[in-house]
Amino acid sequence: MHEDFYRFISKAYDRPRYWLHYKADAPVNIRSVFYVPESKPTTFDMSREGQTGISLYSRKVLIKDQTDQILPKWMRFIKGVVDSEDIPLNLSRELLQNSALISKLRIVLSNRLMRFFQEQAKKDPAKYQLFFKDFGLFFREGIIMTGDQGEKEDIAKLLRFESSAKPAGEMVSLEDYSSRMTAGQRDIFYLSAPSRELAETSPYYEAVRTKDIEVLYCYEPYDELVLMQLRQFDKKNVTSVEKQMVDEKEDNTAASDDVDSLPKTDADSLCKWMKTTLGNKAKDVKITRRLSNHPCVVTVAEMGAARHFVRTAFQGIPEDQRYSILQPTLEINPSHPLIKKICTMRTSDANLATLVTEQLFDNAMVAAGLIEDPRVMVKRLNEVLTLALEKH
Repeated sequence: MHEDFYRFISKAYDRPRYWLHYKADAPVNIRSVFYVPESKPTTFDMSREGQTGISLYSRKVLIKDQTDQILPKWMRFIKGVVDSEDIPLNLSRELLQNSALISKLRIVLSNRLMRFFQEQAKKDPAKYQLFFKDFGLFFREGIIMTGDQGEKEDIAKLLRFESSAKPAGEMVSLEDYSSRMTAGQRDIFYLSAPSRELAETSPYYEAVRTKDIEVLYCYEPYDELVLMQLRQFDKKNVTSVEKQMVDEKEDNTAASDDVDSLPKTDADSLCKWMKTTLGNKAKDVKITRRLSNHPCVVTVAEMGAARHFVRTAFQGIPEDQRYSILQPTLEINPSHPLIKKICTMRTSDANLATLVTEQLFDNAMVAAGLIEDPRVMVKRLNEVLTLALEKH
């Protein structure tokens, strides 16, 4: 029965993936049925200018077909019918847009649908994960477009991410993460990277791995934008790992008892030399003790916003202006062989030391996602290889 009715109202030929039959008498009289399509949304379905699939009735009389006032715009993938005896038959288009009754109806129905999706996620996580893969972009849009923090957090309960605490392919919710937080932890941490492999080998993940902190992985650029807009969940801050590195106070001096590290005087001297070498590219160069396998890392005050700015607004901006806008700080690992070699080589082979320093800085910028086109490094990289092979 539901398959035939769904195909009739949606003018489609697939089957409904989910369906909800909802009735209520308070606070508004409602008789409704909703469907989620089996097929993935197309480019036209994703458009906010496209038509919605909800028909509004009053006492079984059609008021408006494909109305966009009954559900929020981000729920436009849902098909269905809503009938309410409380709605007057002579409801005009203007009243439909400004009616308090319609607003109350929209709140009740959207809350019920979000609760329905949460129930389905608990009932069959594997099926919900497939659904989220196909329709998750609508939920992300809802968080970005709504201005109410409570509604943002309700939608955020439907999001799913891979986590450092779970094996690859297993998705977790923000509620799952929150339930596993250690005592005293006030932040939900996430890291933006194109893949899990790059996330787990990132210098930013290395900086927090020893603290036994769970990190959510954001593989899509818009995931990071969504979590930046969310800001908080369940009274906990949603924070990027890069921002945590900037905000966290650290002893930047070289450890005197570390035999594998540069002495403090050499490390301080190297920082000054590297700052002079990089010029206006780096706001500052300092020592970090948070790295073990990586020679250096770049930190920016608002890394997520900087990455978004690079992707959207860096076209045509001269290179020197880009660095003055980003103001990156280079943090070097005084125990890494490359850093120690540069320290000795800056006097014996200043040209090669300069090229390697510039290359390390650009490598760190690429790892941070702050270089738009890495092909600009090819010429210098060839020069480094040529000088390195001259002695062989």
